[in-house]
Amino acid sequence: MIPHAPIGEPGSSLANKTGSWRIFIPVFSAELCNGCGTCETFCPEGVVHKRADSDTFIADYDYCKGCGICAYECPKDAIKMILEEK
Repeated sequence: MIPHAPIGEPGSSLANKTGSWRIFIPVFSAELCNGCGTCETFCPEGVVHKRADSDTFIADYDYCKGCGICAYECPKDAIKMILEEK
């Protein structure tokens, strides 16, 4: 029998700032965003949130792991994954 790693709960990165090891970051385009919230729904860490000043979204880069699921799921291609400059 092969041992399995424990499965963590979604949003587990909120306990620790995990963004420091990411390679790509999501960049959100306010012009293309239709405010549907798909990115927020599919973010496995729960770090994508609606901006307080508009109906567009942003990721908390302190906790974003750069997985790209938000960009992949966005129906308007309003999120681009770009190489993060450290």
